[in-house]
Amino acid sequence: MMATNTEQIAGKKIIENLGIARGNTVRARHLGRDIFAGLKTLVGGEISEYTKLIADAREEALYRMKQDAEKLGADAVVNVRFTTSMIMQGSAEILAYGTAVKLSDL
Repeated sequence: MMATNTEQIAGKKIIENLGIARGNTVRARHLGRDIFAGLKTLVGGEISEYTKLIADAREEALYRMKQDAEKLGADAVVNVRFTTSMIMQGSAEILAYGTAVKLSDL
């Protein structure tokens, strides 16, 4: 399943718009990671534990969006976007969404 943040896919023609495909995940911080991250803020630099947490969440949301698009019968998802929101203290939702489409060759 191809996913792109552009409106078109090179060499393909969109023949049908199937609607919005979406996938999300909610992730919470881990106490052990929080302690290490707190220490890291004292010396500065990237907090790699949180970088990995968000990267994994993004990949999971993208995977779930593609699964949703497959259920709609799509060949691809165009105009893919990500958004995030805080659910409660220490947890956040990552949402991936885009337009599920059917394609044909040009």
